[in-house]
Amino acid sequence: MTSQVALHLAAGAMMTTAKIAAPILLSTMVVGLIVSLFQSVTQIQEATLTFVPKLVVVGLVIGIGGHWMLAQFMGYVHELFGELPQLLSSG
Repeated sequence: MTSQVALHLAAGAMMTTAKIAAPILLSTMVVGLIVSLFQSVTQIQEATLTFVPKLVVVGLVIGIGGHWMLAQFMGYVHELFGELPQLLSSG
């Protein structure tokens, strides 16, 4: 396996990871921003107040988008296994 192939595999893995993690990270970021604005306005400085809304949102995002996330991951794995004979023969 050449360094070019290894870089291609690493880039594909990172792109797939970013696509799968983006909905969860963006939704928790938005909820965290909303809760922190609420805390600033009401002057309630409770550190655990952000935990429950973020947990609920992550559960909803996984429940709604979990099938898509799993399909993205399985597509990458199928592509990787399809390229496996070429990868083994090139090294």
